[in-house]
Amino acid sequence: MSSGQKVAVFGAYGHTGRFVVAELQDRGFLPLLSGRDAVRLKELADTAGLPQESVRPASVDDPASLDRALAGAAAVVNSAGPFATTAAPLIEAALRAGIPYVDVAAEIEANLDTFAHFDERAREAGVVVVPAMAFFGGLGDLLATAAMGDWTSADEVHVAYGLSSWHPTAGTRSAGAVSRERRGGRGVRYTGGRLEYGEAAAETREWAFPGEGPRTLRELTMADVVTLPRHLDVPEVRTWMTAEAVGDLSAPGTPAPVAADERGRSAQTFTVDVVVRRGGHERRAVASGRDIYAVSAPLAVEAVARVLGGGAGAVGVRSAGELFDAPGFLGALSAHLDTDLPDTGADGV
Repeated sequence: MSSGQKVAVFGAYGHTGRFVVAELQDRGFLPLLSGRDAVRLKELADTAGLPQESVRPASVDDPASLDRALAGAAAVVNSAGPFATTAAPLIEAALRAGIPYVDVAAEIEANLDTFAHFDERAREAGVVVVPAMAFFGGLGDLLATAAMGDWTSADEVHVAYGLSSWHPTAGTRSAGAVSRERRGGRGVRYTGGRLEYGEAAAETREWAFPGEGPRTLRELTMADVVTLPRHLDVPEVRTWMTAEAVGDLSAPGTPAPVAADERGRSAQTFTVDVVVRRGGHERRAVASGRDIYAVSAPLAVEAVARVLGGGAGAVGVRSAGELFDAPGFLGALSAHLDTDLPDTGADGV
């Protein structure tokens, strides 16, 4: 539990932002609610039982408003996409305030920008910046890092996302549109130790998730191709998604997620199956749970708690697996995730 530290949440009234606010409260933090719409912020404060003093309206095109939003905060979580628009101004504000920054960006290009443009400045400021601390990018990185264990390198990593369905939020659709525009409609893949752009990936394969029969996957490159290679010596990172979920995401008429329990989670379930291969050996790390948006909140808040508690041990722009003890981090989320991690000791393969 925290000691009532204040943590600013930008995009607090958004779909994922509301989960972040609730998780911060559960962990004993005091959320500071920020975003463009003052009316929605005040409504959220009332619903969450927070004082109106916690309402901090701000806009990414008004640096002074961001400074006011972060005043007195110990850290900031950015849950407002598209992150191509919001990440840089929020990181700038965090650097001015001298506080850690965490976001839940799944946008490949936005995460690349964060690593490229802010690592040196964050190091100089003594600030930790953690992008993609969410279901996409963060969770796969933690699982791959846990699977690597004592291996210093591997030949390839495959991250298979077994989603029962995918009802995208408006933010997901908006972020996807921005990414496609930035790539000029091209596909992207991490191969040969670098990102390659070309024709959109259309490869499919059969995949047997633990405890399930084979399911058809389609290649869908996610933020893991940015986070894993930042610190793991792996020349090939491929990410896959169940074909049904890709179809949901592609269909313009797929509705947004609907709350199905008292916590606001949807009925969606997921399994993330990460396979790391080196030579003739293979290691597997698996996580399963419910609602990809909801689970991003404990991932982000656990990161905040560890950084503020001195558990980061580094500054600059860092990915989840690079910054944290991956098995310990995943174990701390046992209320939200079921995990099966391999024995990766010196005697293991």
